[in-house]
Amino acid sequence: MTEALKVDQRRLVCWFSCGAASAVATKLIIQAQTRAENSGNSPREIVVAYCDTGSEDEDNSRFLSDCERWFGQSVVRLQNDKYRDTWDLWERRGYMAGINGAICTGEFKFAPRLDFQRPSDIHVFGYTADKADIKRAERLRETYPEMSIVTPLIDQGITKDICRVSLKIAGIAEPRTYAMGFPNANCLKSGCCKSTSPDYWANHRKWFPEGFAETARIARKLGVRLARIKGERVFIDDIPSDWPTQNAEAPPCDFLCQIISEDLAA
Repeated sequence: MTEALKVDQRRLVCWFSCGAASAVATKLIIQAQTRAENSGNSPREIVVAYCDTGSEDEDNSRFLSDCERWFGQSVVRLQNDKYRDTWDLWERRGYMAGINGAICTGEFKFAPRLDFQRPSDIHVFGYTADKADIKRAERLRETYPEMSIVTPLIDQGITKDICRVSLKIAGIAEPRTYAMGFPNANCLKSGCCKSTSPDYWANHRKWFPEGFAETARIARKLGVRLARIKGERVFIDDIPSDWPTQNAEAPPCDFLCQIISEDLAA
C-alpha cells in the first residue's frame, strides 16, 4: 500500500456544533469530497460528529435534522452516559467553573471526542474568516500540534455572516437562539457557566427563565458567582432585573474551551 493511499483512507471528522459556521464548513468538505471522487480520486470517509451536552435548546434538534438532509448523511451524536445534562453534572460533582476551567467542557465535549477520534483523523473545524476565529484557529494548532486540522471557512475567506446567508439560501432556518441575540447555540437550556457577562445572563433569564432559575439555584448552592459587574463577582440572580441584554456574548465551546475558561477566570 502506498503512502498516498494511506493518507486517502484517513477519516475526515467534521465537528458539528449545531451552529451556522460548522454546518457550512461540513457542507464544503462533503462537496469537495464529492468532486474529488467524481474526478477519480480515492474516496475518503467523512464523519460528521456532534457532542451533545443534554443541555441544548430544543430547536437544535430540528436544525441538526435539517442539516443531515442538506449533508446527505447522518450526524454521529456523542454523549457522556454518566450525566444527564449540565445541571446533573454540576450538582453531582459539586463544581461548575473556576480557576480550573469549566467541568462541563471536559465531560461533555473533550472526553467524548478523545474516546471517538483516531490518531490518523483529519479534524475539520468551523472557524470563520473573522479575526477572532482566525486567532482561535491559530491557537488551536499551537496547542495541539499533533492534530491534523482543516479550516475550510478560513481558507476560503468565509465569515460568520456569510455562513448565515448561505444557510438562508439553502432554505435552512438557523437555530432560533441566533434571533434571541445569542452568538451561538451552545447549552442554552442551562446557560454557559463560562460566561461572566451580565448581558449574557440577563438575556438568558429573558428567554429561558426556568433554566436560568435552576442554574441560579445550583450556583447559589455551590457558592459560584458566575457573573462579573464592575470587576466584582456576583451571583447571576443578583443581576438587576433591568440589566440590558443587547450584547449577549458567550465563550466558544471547542477544543480550546479549557484554556479559554482559565483565561476568563484570571
